[in-house]
Amino acid sequence: MKTLLAIDDDLGIQKQLKWSLTDYEVVFAEDRNSALQQVRRYEPAVVTLDLGLPPDPTNASEGMACLTEILQHNPDTKVIVITGSTDTEHALQAVALGAYDYYQKPIDVDVLNVIVARAFKLSELEAENRVLKSANYKSQDIIGNSESILKACRMVEKIAPTEITTLLLGESGTGKEVFARSIHKQSPRATKPFVAINCASIPDNLLESELFGYEKGAFTGAHKTTLGKIETANGGTLMLDEIGDMPLALQAKMLRFLQERVIERVGGRNEIEVDVRVVCATHRNLAEMVAEQSFREDLFYRVSEITLNIPPLRNRGQDIVVIAKSLLQKFNQEFNTNIQGFTEDAINAMLGHRWPGNIRELQNKLKSAVIMADNKFISAEDLGLIVDHNASSPLLTLRKVREQAETQAIRHAYNLSNGNLSKTADVLGVTRPTLYALIDKYKMLDLRAPDSDNQNQVSPDQLA
Repeated sequence: MKTLLAIDDDLGIQKQLKWSLTDYEVVFAEDRNSALQQVRRYEPAVVTLDLGLPPDPTNASEGMACLTEILQHNPDTKVIVITGSTDTEHALQAVALGAYDYYQKPIDVDVLNVIVARAFKLSELEAENRVLKSANYKSQDIIGNSESILKACRMVEKIAPTEITTLLLGESGTGKEVFARSIHKQSPRATKPFVAINCASIPDNLLESELFGYEKGAFTGAHKTTLGKIETANGGTLMLDEIGDMPLALQAKMLRFLQERVIERVGGRNEIEVDVRVVCATHRNLAEMVAEQSFREDLFYRVSEITLNIPPLRNRGQDIVVIAKSLLQKFNQEFNTNIQGFTEDAINAMLGHRWPGNIRELQNKLKSAVIMADNKFISAEDLGLIVDHNASSPLLTLRKVREQAETQAIRHAYNLSNGNLSKTADVLGVTRPTLYALIDKYKMLDLRAPDSDNQNQVSPDQLA
């Protein structure tokens, strides 16, 4: 329940507010000192304040001082001042100081409920607006306000002005290209081309000519000289998406380009200088691929001069809702619809879903929901998600709370460790046998390799 702080030294008024404002958890304070303690403790969005507080209940000086200190602590707090029936002057003075509204005694329960509800609604809208503004950061595409995503955005801000080759690591659908574009937009090359190529989507025998271009007559069908993606990006930024899928034979040529910034077109003999900033991305574990000799070690160190890990959607908490609301605005414009928001069960379902496809999965589910929804608010059923009613129940046992906390901590550490169970145990500060016991206890079988005694690595896909 939303917390409402009522500041009043009259026990009768306190009881009246307690039984009349039943939609809120009402906490009380009797004077300025206790009020400020409650403000720091509960951080209430809405406060009712009787201006006649002790030790000077016949004057408004103490109430005015309390109002000033509350707004100094949090200027966004909605303070509703309550005054005597003839005390309009002090009420208007309080509004001038920053109070949200005022109400004159005697208290009418129905009217006060409306004022309080409006104050909470305005507070929610303002908070959502602040989140969306901060979430957009310097790129209009990176949306989120979680600690993990803000940390990644701060890295983008530091990386962008440099020429350092960056490796973006993250599961499919986490927005690696969005981050690459953000690096480009914040760099001195922002006015130059941004060119992306997906190494996994092009057949091996065509990838070289797509990257480096080819001369006329280089092969059957080469009727004219054609520039490759690298030359097309000259002066700007080249994104090599899914570089972990690049054929081993092509990796040596790519290494030379990264070291010398020169290329040779297929069928050509002349070296061509190019000025390109390179950003690479993959969902694969390149360190493992180096150990398996399916990815060149020298190329690995060349493309990972700095590494940026993009968190999966399931580890971003309330970002899921923020992104969903932003996408809803976009799809409303795209499909000329007027969906106003999400039902509570839809929000709970989104927060409880694992999102194996990450933001791409959220986009797809929301796009179909906007098109097919029959009501103004999207439900969990519209999204094709199952609501876990137990997850939202307030009556959780201590054992259940501990189980949820340990399960979440294990999965978070597992993702940070890229699926390596030994590293996961180190992050959690437990031994491997203890970690295995917890995994078995909570039946997290997707975290166990087929032969866990001899194999600590599990592919990220198993988490889906």
